[in-house]
Amino acid sequence: MPRKRKLLAQLSALQSNSSFPPLNALEKLSCTPDGDSSPKNSKYFATEKKNSSRLEADFFNQPCISLAKSFLGQILVRKLPDGRELWGRIVETEAYLGGEDEASHSKGGKQTLRNAAMFMAPGTLYVYQIYGIYFCVNVSSQGEGAAVLLRSLEPLEGLEAMRELRSASRKGPRKPLKDGQLCNGPSKLCQAFGIDKAFDQRDLAEDAAIWMVPGHDLPGEQDVVATTRIGIGNRGEWSQKPLRFYLRGNKFVSVVDKKMEREMGASGHFSCAPHDSLELCEGSS
Repeated sequence: MPRKRKLLAQLSALQSNSSFPPLNALEKLSCTPDGDSSPKNSKYFATEKKNSSRLEADFFNQPCISLAKSFLGQILVRKLPDGRELWGRIVETEAYLGGEDEASHSKGGKQTLRNAAMFMAPGTLYVYQIYGIYFCVNVSSQGEGAAVLLRSLEPLEGLEAMRELRSASRKGPRKPLKDGQLCNGPSKLCQAFGIDKAFDQRDLAEDAAIWMVPGHDLPGEQDVVATTRIGIGNRGEWSQKPLRFYLRGNKFVSVVDKKMEREMGASGHFSCAPHDSLELCEGSS
């Protein structure tokens, strides 16, 4: 027994002299420099940070409409030159099918220097400029000239950096942007994430400054609204095709189609949720 007491005493001495920090110190090290770990406005973020493996090339190698839906709930990550990371959950997309799609930049199979990324391997970024000022970012899919436009994100991490980037592109003094205004539109998304023409033709599966990681608690079909695309003008029947997809009830979506939601609810597509009115509940009319 004396030998056992001696061993316990040695063990106690080793623990007291250990160079490892106590547990509470390690917990502090896991926080960001300003003491704020994960943002309080996203219940998904802690899990998403743990499940942070990059989405690989196989994920992007699917038909355009399928990819546009599969993006919903996934996470776009952007690493800034100063090392800060911006995280945003994809909540709205649009599919552009190429070929016969009159609203696509590659309609008729036309390939140019501008849209070359649309014909590259799935997962390639296609970034183009509108009005000579703003940028929009798309991701190529299966299909000649097919790509998915990223329309809106739910900001998860790096919100202050997003505000800085958005403010830098706004003219004159303005009120600070609310969380819901940071990424609720394709050009706002690009501003907030510092995405410009330099990102054109980059590979999401390989790039060191921008990539995607799997989201947590991905939506089911009953959570997705399929409706018409926005801002494509008069493109005949293509103006009415349901090729825009968004997460129903998400406040970060750019434009909500209440009429389509009512129709889908009346047809039983949606199940009843606590915030729904009776007309949106399953089986109501």
